[in-house]
Amino acid sequence: MVSFPTTGLYAITAESHANPQQLAQTVQAALRGGAKVVQYRAKSSQDRLAEARLLLAVCRSFRVPLIINDDVELAFAIGADGVHLGKDDGSIAQARHRQGKQAIIGVSCYNSLERAIEAEALGANYVAFGRFFPSSSKPNAPLAQLETLAAAKQCLHLPIVAIGGITPANGMPLLEAGADVLAVIDGVFGADDAEQAALAFKPLWVL
Repeated sequence: MVSFPTTGLYAITAESHANPQQLAQTVQAALRGGAKVVQYRAKSSQDRLAEARLLLAVCRSFRVPLIINDDVELAFAIGADGVHLGKDDGSIAQARHRQGKQAIIGVSCYNSLERAIEAEALGANYVAFGRFFPSSSKPNAPLAQLETLAAAKQCLHLPIVAIGGITPANGMPLLEAGADVLAVIDGVFGADDAEQAALAFKPLWVL
């Protein structure tokens, strides 16, 4: 079982693909570009099991974790490395019981430091704040503040993820405020070349 990265790009899949094979090829391109973790996010796909299994094989070949969004049972069914939970996706305890002590469990904390503190206490492996910028994937999500990242960095002892409209041009203030990992959907999978799009984020961690 691979572990969640302490820094780097978190690539979250988009809905815009023709078939499972195309999705797998695009994820492979993002991994070639340096993505450190992949989340399978599919709200409407009819091929979720097939897609998730393909992506797990791709991620295994790069030795990076595959996280399943929202769906503990799908994560369990394919042996994924973990699951990401929103506010309506069940408890950390339930996910841990189903997936085991080695599973990676991430929690959406929106702009709530209190939710993040509670998630860490309950055994989450990372917390995610956002959205920070206008987002085509989450257009109605409430905005999160840089001050929340800064406060989280002071009191948490687990990786902090920022999400929401992040690009290579606007990512640095999030890292400077306290984010360790930048989660990106459209900024990678909305590009014509996912590999080059992922590569464009790399300088943010080496400057």
